[in-house]
Amino acid sequence: MKRASLFFMICLLLSFLTACGSKETDLTQINVACFPNITHAQALLMKGQGTLEEVFGDDIKVNWVTFNAGPSEIEAMFAGQIDIGYIGPVPALTGYIQSSGDLQIIAGASNGGSVLVARNDADIWYPKDLDGKTVAIPQLGNTQHLSLLNLLTANGLAPTTNGGTVSVVAATNADIANLMDQGNIDAALVPEPWGSIMELSERGRIVLDYDAVDPKGIPSTAVVIVRKDFLDANPEAVAKFIAAHKDATLYINNHLADSIEVINSQIALITQKPIEDDIIFRAFERLQITYEIPVSSIMDFAQTCLEEKAIPRMPDEKITNDSYVR
Repeated sequence: MKRASLFFMICLLLSFLTACGSKETDLTQINVACFPNITHAQALLMKGQGTLEEVFGDDIKVNWVTFNAGPSEIEAMFAGQIDIGYIGPVPALTGYIQSSGDLQIIAGASNGGSVLVARNDADIWYPKDLDGKTVAIPQLGNTQHLSLLNLLTANGLAPTTNGGTVSVVAATNADIANLMDQGNIDAALVPEPWGSIMELSERGRIVLDYDAVDPKGIPSTAVVIVRKDFLDANPEAVAKFIAAHKDATLYINNHLADSIEVINSQIALITQKPIEDDIIFRAFERLQITYEIPVSSIMDFAQTCLEEKAIPRMPDEKITNDSYVR
């Protein structure tokens, strides 16, 4: 009787453990977000190669969703429409603060990829020459805007909104070159490939390259975030995703030409317009493709956001989770 009772208890325990270990079997779809930007290179490569479809097999459908702005991706994530996403570090950290930790940064994606471009006839050769000038950025509060604020502060300058002498205006990347041609702006801090577009077309002159544009170091440009409740419920799926992300990172760094062909084909598929070969290859020279989480850059951006009153407090250390990239 004792042996029978012991056997019965062991069976119950095994049944319980099996049920706990299979809680991911209900997952039928994973929703992944990215932008049609070269800074989201791993996402575009995996999308083009069907990598995640192979990783998850027939049981889990991979649903790719593209965005053009970080805030809209964050909104979709908190609405439960996105599980994992590629995004800029600034919307990632502001989303973390606003939601009190409902997302985590679980991998890096790219660093650098921004340049300071001056109008050819503008007398701008060094950062201090921005005094009294008008400088464009793609979006208020984004990565390039915060890098510009860091640059101005390091050179004893400030935007006119803070009592300084530098006019900072927001314009779409596509419009910035036209504004420069018309003489409406003197310089711009833009992400690639727009810097290379203006440089190779001789519509602007590079003043600071990607490794000097932010005095605090080469800034993070894109990271991978996950919805916290999705991570808690599906740790194995997240682990598989990050393993594929790491493999894609290594493939890009070791097979750049082949990777660019796939990435550019995905950009063309989404935007209906590929990037010219000379431009996209030049742009990748200014980009670091990585999976390491750029903690120091994220915290530097957070400090600037706090100083600008864009966030009410600094994020805690739980904003990043490096257990999947280690």
